Amino acid sequence: MAQYIEQLPYEIGRPARTWRSRAGVLGAFVAVGLVAYILELTEGMGTTGLRNIGPMGGATWGLYITFVIYFVGTSFAGISVAALVRLFNIKALEPITRTAELLTVVTLMLAAMAIAADLGNPVRGILNLLIYARPQSPFFGTFTLVISGYLFASSVYLYLEMRRDAAICAGTPSKYQKLYRWLAAGYSDTPAERRRHRKAGLWLAVAIAPLLVTAHSTLGFVFGLQVGRPGWHSALQAPAFVILAGVSGVGLLAVMAWLFRNSLHERRLGDDVFGWLRNILGALLLIYLYFWVVDLVTALYQGDRAELTVTRAVLVGPYAWIYWASAACLIIPMLIIIVQKAKRSTAVAPLVVAGAMVQFAAIGKRFLIVVPSQTYGTLLPYGAGSYIPSWSEFAIAVGLIALGALMIGAYARVFPIIPLEDPRGSED
Repeated sequence: MAQYIEQLPYEIGRPARTWRSRAGVLGAFVAVGLVAYILELTEGMGTTGLRNIGPMGGATWGLYITFVIYFVGTSFAGISVAALVRLFNIKALEPITRTAELLTVVTLMLAAMAIAADLGNPVRGILNLLIYARPQSPFFGTFTLVISGYLFASSVYLYLEMRRDAAICAGTPSKYQKLYRWLAAGYSDTPAERRRHRKAGLWLAVAIAPLLVTAHSTLGFVFGLQVGRPGWHSALQAPAFVILAGVSGVGLLAVMAWLFRNSLHERRLGDDVFGWLRNILGALLLIYLYFWVVDLVTALYQGDRAELTVTRAVLVGPYAWIYWASAACLIIPMLIIIVQKAKRSTAVAPLVVAGAMVQFAAIGKRFLIVVPSQTYGTLLPYGAGSYIPSWSEFAIAVGLIALGALMIGAYARVFPIIPLEDPRGSED
């Protein structure tokens, strides 16, 4: 393959003091989280705030499961945006496709780590999955379809999209040249090879699209199909999981696109990219807010005593501050987008604020899905329970977020995070 560039783009391989300092801070958070996890492995789940439902008045699922749902949800928008670009040939969003694909792979890995933390003894959990797994159970779908199949398909998709840029970078002498050659795997960038890659990418997008909806619906079914747990049994759980996944993922993608535009000075991350993200985020927010209102009205109007107990705990009880803060972090971004559309504003900063706010709403809403139905939703004659995450749970959760940021940053230091333009100006 001919050499198309004289030096690696986006300051790849060059000294960057700002990156080293940021990596050091992120690494410190990861180290604290690792210490907390080692403590959990050696001393057991007693180091967490998790306790059995009922007699012990606690919750067996807590902050870890909250972040499992959050990470898996965030991955949804990443690969779905990349698939939509491929399926409908949305040229404006092409500069963020690699960021979207990378976001999916990284967050799915973080979700698997959060599951390992929640299991306490992950080896025993994996062995039990192999021995006692029931394919008809939503839990089986969560571990196999979501974590394994979804992660594998997304990784293949990301790799195929990387090969051409790896081949281009391999033509430039650098300390990463051998890595680029290995990733390119003989890619020669001929017209026939480009057509094969486009066709493979298209069929992968076709295959991944239904997998996305099925995977996230399965995660919602874990809660929605539990008829004996007030607050969970709802036909809206699966679709609401899918829509909120899109909200958090698109919002985070807007924040990441803004960060990369400012740090890399990439002209292709222009107003049209953020315009598409604004429209997608606004549409998803409208749908999710509708689901939220319908679910709330249904619970208040026809809910039995146990259902109303959970609803009151969320609306005016100990979880009210999380509920109303989450509501504000969804409604305010929706208003921001409506005002921008009304004024025909293309300002990026309000969208970035909205994208950051919906992250807090997504985490808070997932916490409200997981915890109150355990501490206030028992049908047996037990009193109300409580759950307060321990410092180790917070440390592991923050450590996972820092690890994800570190992985994405390290990738951007080694490989072009924005797909390279073709200097020849030809696609064939």
